[in-house]
Amino acid sequence: MTTPFSDPHRTRAILLLSMAAFASAASMRICDAMLPALAEHFSTSTAEASHVVSFFAIAYGLLQAFFGTLGDRIGKYRLIAYCTLASTAGTLAAAFAGSLDWLVVARFLSGMTAAGIIPLSMAWIGDTVAYEHRQATLARFLGGQILGLVSGQFISGVFTDTFGWRWAFAFLATIFLGVGWRVLREARHNPSAQHAAGNPLVRASILTQVGVVLATPWARVVLVTVFIEGMLVFGPMAFVPTFLHTRFSLALTTAGVMMMAFGAGGFLYIVFARHFVRRLGEPGLAGVGGVMLALAWLILATENHWAWTPFLTFLAGLGFYQLHNTLQTNATQMAPSVRGTAVSLFASAFFLGQSLGVFVSSHIFSNLGAETLFLVAATLIPVLGAAFSWRVRLHHRSVAAPAKSTP
Repeated sequence: MTTPFSDPHRTRAILLLSMAAFASAASMRICDAMLPALAEHFSTSTAEASHVVSFFAIAYGLLQAFFGTLGDRIGKYRLIAYCTLASTAGTLAAAFAGSLDWLVVARFLSGMTAAGIIPLSMAWIGDTVAYEHRQATLARFLGGQILGLVSGQFISGVFTDTFGWRWAFAFLATIFLGVGWRVLREARHNPSAQHAAGNPLVRASILTQVGVVLATPWARVVLVTVFIEGMLVFGPMAFVPTFLHTRFSLALTTAGVMMMAFGAGGFLYIVFARHFVRRLGEPGLAGVGGVMLALAWLILATENHWAWTPFLTFLAGLGFYQLHNTLQTNATQMAPSVRGTAVSLFASAFFLGQSLGVFVSSHIFSNLGAETLFLVAATLIPVLGAAFSWRVRLHHRSVAAPAKSTP
């Protein structure tokens, strides 16, 4: 392992992984702003239309262990390229879907193939970057994911308001194709990308490797925390554009643009990640991140003018990435011997949490209103941040104690 970004080959390899993460993250959020249009087009409710979000997340979560184990065997970087290229097919199928059921199927297929991109990228970084540099390196890698999350909502809103929602999927498919081809070339020719090739001797079954991860107490804490985080952040988040559209009569494009402030908050974290880590440490980042998210949801639930929204989504983005990047860093060290499987389980928990969050949020939104939905999130998320902050402190002490006692 070397210092990150000191090797130009590794720098380029990480940059391309960030581009692949952009496409994957955009695919996650591509349906958010188009939910009202989908409900109208297919003559159904917003809750039913939201299945295009939840089924993507279900597929994304279920395939994690498979891709993690496969990446440990055949090489993570090469498998990332295959997953990116394969995501083109499901995204194109969504563009041509003739019914809501077929659109849900296409989104499920897209979730299956996109599942390997971001977690395997994180595991590859874990293989090649020392732990003391890893949180800052992962923060830089997050740039592509953050831009993809907000761009997915923006692309969704723009195309839905202009050319139609189908063109949003067509545009995204071209991104998957172009980036996937470039990552595949990198996997073949960049020595840094080949450095972390999979070990063909890793022949343990998926269940065995999953068992290794789940047998670790700290891994169970991280997995449960990220599952709940996915529920409380991205469940309600999927309904913010619809809330802005229905309550303040904003165009879907405008609502999508406002959601880009979430990414701006994430980018602020990336720029100052080293400073945040040095000043707050992992426990402080988790606690402060939870408080920021709570404030954002609380004010969003009670605001009476849409002008507050960009600031609130910015605050939510900054808080989320403080908490989530801390979880990611711990995930890369949960089980180093089967890191691909460990990080994939982390992503699985996160997106299964999102799926359940969207399902629960859709019913709260439809029956009790957006304000109640946001207030529930505002109440629970700071408790989660504080609890994980406390557990991180205990974990650090338990790790440090044996080291101090060693002569």
